[in-house]
Amino acid sequence: MILIPLLILGLIKQNPGSYGYELLSLMEERHYKYIVNFTKGSFYYNLQQLEEKKYIKRVDKLDNVRETQNYVITELGDKEFERLMHKYGSKTEYINLSFYGAMLFADEYKTEELKKLIETQIEQTKERIFLLEKSIKEDNTVSIYFKKMMENSLSHHLVNVQWFEDLLKNM
Repeated sequence: MILIPLLILGLIKQNPGSYGYELLSLMEERHYKYIVNFTKGSFYYNLQQLEEKKYIKRVDKLDNVRETQNYVITELGDKEFERLMHKYGSKTEYINLSFYGAMLFADEYKTEELKKLIETQIEQTKERIFLLEKSIKEDNTVSIYFKKMMENSLSHHLVNVQWFEDLLKNM
């Protein structure tokens, strides 16, 4: 799961004209490491890749004494942002880190599309709940520890469905 391009594009949408170190600092201040493991090197590599693919472009800006390389998102970058939001926003995992990554930029995404992503999360999570409940109830071949892990996972999924439903109500 490579969320770094989505994080960078979303931050540039939120903070047009930011320079690389400023974006990296925002990722650290906002504890994005909870969502994706990144290093300074992986951040700058992804920033460079986004520029090479013409998803972002440099704009010259004089910052006090020194000149910085500031970035804005391009039209192509907006399309890539939309694609990544859909990709990560509609993906469900046992721990929804990709969805969490997409939700960081929910305000930058179309409301109707966001609703669809949340509805997808509800649907997929309910399917997981169904399968977990069935396994817990019917599968007597698993160890007690694995059954407890499944029960724990089930409780997380139930909480997530409630959260997703609350998100929809508050839109």
